Amino acid sequence: MSRVFVAGSINVDLVCRSERHPRPGETVQGRAFATHPGGKGANQAVAAARLGAETWMVGRVGDDGFGQEQRDFLAGQDIHVEHVVHTPGVATGVALIVVADDGENSIVVVSGANGRVGSADVAVDFAAGDVVVCQFEIPLPTVAATLARARAAGAVTVLNAAPPLAWGADDRGLADVLIVNESELAFFAETPGLDPSDHPAIFAALRKIRAAAPQTVVATLGADGFLALLDHREVAQEGHPASVVDTTAAGDTFVGGVAARLALGEPVEAALRYANLAASICVERAGAGPSIPTASDVEVRRRRS
Repeated sequence: MSRVFVAGSINVDLVCRSERHPRPGETVQGRAFATHPGGKGANQAVAAARLGAETWMVGRVGDDGFGQEQRDFLAGQDIHVEHVVHTPGVATGVALIVVADDGENSIVVVSGANGRVGSADVAVDFAAGDVVVCQFEIPLPTVAATLARARAAGAVTVLNAAPPLAWGADDRGLADVLIVNESELAFFAETPGLDPSDHPAIFAALRKIRAAAPQTVVATLGADGFLALLDHREVAQEGHPASVVDTTAAGDTFVGGVAARLALGEPVEAALRYANLAASICVERAGAGPSIPTASDVEVRRRRS
């Protein structure tokens, strides 16, 4: 079995639940508050580990109490944390999350130690067949260095281009699998107002952002499933029915699920379909880290589907 390495953000999620999201300048009454492990990188590593892959986390935490808690949490998920570095004088990354009763969330992220992850941190001995995952919650030069190093070693590279930041096609071309959601796709394709039900428009946007013909490009569409370009094939998968509680970490579950199944030797299309099912379980639970399913959870859901 190949290994999964996730180079990315490690945050503490401060989660408030309320009836709805506040408008600018408005205060609304919250119903509950909780703290959870989070960060796109950490969430994706947790997903990969829970879904069956031997997983390493590469990143930074602060020298505060949150930092040790996050490192201990990751280790408790059977994730290797040798490459998780404490950063003196810097706070651990924090995400402020508001979850409304309809399950939709809004998030403000303070990068903290994540902004200090540099090329020296990703000087990891990747090997052929490993799966290396990045997102955009660490500095972009570090993302490029990670993907380039992984590709030179013969690893499979997965990029979740989130949050959407300006990055050229040459850099995006370092990813064997490029995963975006609907808003990120619209940003990179410069095509505002994409309708998830308009498959021709989504596929056209995917072709526009694809950096090279062999690259697999995926648009996750929440409850509507995903659309993907695999070589020259169009692949569509509907969403699975779910009772939505909280959409936080659903996209990260999808990314981590893809990485795990690729590391386990599955073809890309099968990995995408598996990840789509895993994400449908995630949205039925509250929080980020606590909501990510295990391989057993997915197997139970698959039998019922």
